[in-house]
Amino acid sequence: MLKKIILSACFALAISGLRAQDKDSNLLNILNDSIAGQEKADTRVRSIFKATQIVNLPTVEQPGKKNLQFMIMHRFGKVNGGAYELFGLDNATIRFGLDYGITNRLSVGVGRSSLNKTFDGSLKYIIAYQNKESMPVAISIYGVATTQTLKYTDKPYLDFSYRTAYTTQLLIARKFSERLSLELVPSWVHYNLVPTLADKNDIFLLSAGGRMKITKRVSVNAEYNYITGNPLPSQDLHSSLSMGVDIETGGHVFQLVFSNSQGMVGPAYLTQTNGTWNNGDIYFGFNITRAFGWNKHKHKTN
Repeated sequence: MLKKIILSACFALAISGLRAQDKDSNLLNILNDSIAGQEKADTRVRSIFKATQIVNLPTVEQPGKKNLQFMIMHRFGKVNGGAYELFGLDNATIRFGLDYGITNRLSVGVGRSSLNKTFDGSLKYIIAYQNKESMPVAISIYGVATTQTLKYTDKPYLDFSYRTAYTTQLLIARKFSERLSLELVPSWVHYNLVPTLADKNDIFLLSAGGRMKITKRVSVNAEYNYITGNPLPSQDLHSSLSMGVDIETGGHVFQLVFSNSQGMVGPAYLTQTNGTWNNGDIYFGFNITRAFGWNKHKHKTN
C-alpha cells in the first residue's frame, strides 16, 4: 500500500513539473516575441539633421513633445563693405525664434526679425518618419506666415493684409549614412501684395540641402534655393546659396554660416535675395539653438 502511495505521488510531481515547464516555455516565448517586436518597431532613423535649419532652409527635425526650442539667427553686413564697414561687422540683422512641440509630430513657432521688422508664425507636421524597413525618406510639411511692420509714412494704406506673405514647403529628407543626410524642398510663396502688375503673387521654387558629418560633433552644411525665371521683374533677384559649419555642444547647436541672403525666414531668403557670391555680397553670421524639455519621461534635443 505504501509503495502505491509513493508511486502515485511521484507520478503527480512529474505531471506538475511538465506543466510548469510548459508554462515557463510559454512565458519565455512571449518574452522573446515581445523583445523581437520592440526591436522591429524601433527601426526609425533618428537625427537626420542635428538642427531645425540647414542654414536658412528648415529641416525635418523639430522639438519633441513638450519641448521648447529657442533660436537666435544673426547676420552681419556684406563682407564686400571693406575695411570701412569692418567687412560687414559694423551692421547686423537678427531674428529670435521660439518653437514648441505640441506632440512628437506637430510643432508651432513664432519669431521676430529686425529686417523690415517682420513677425512670423509657423506650423510643422511630420507626415512620415524614415524607417529602415518600410520608408526610405522622412517627410514633413512646413508653413509660415510673415508680416512686415516697418512704417512707411508715404504709404499709410499698407495695412496688415497687404503686408502679409505665406510660405509652404514640403520637406523630403533621407539619411544615407551616419555621415550624409540630404533634403529636397519644393516651396510655394504667396504675396498678398506685389510692387507692380508685372510681378507674380505666387512663386514656386525648388531647394536642396545637405549635411556631411566630419566628427562626432561637427558637420558642414550647404543649401541652394533655386528661383526659376524672373517672377518679380521689378526687383533684382538671385537664387540663395548658403553654407555653414555645425558644432554640437550638449543642448546647444552652434552654426557658423555664410550666405548671399540677408533674410532668414519665409519669403525673405527665398524671393528677396538681391546679392551674389561673385560680387562678394556675402553675409557672415551664426545660428544658435537651445532646447529645453519638460517631458518627464523623455528629453529630446535636436
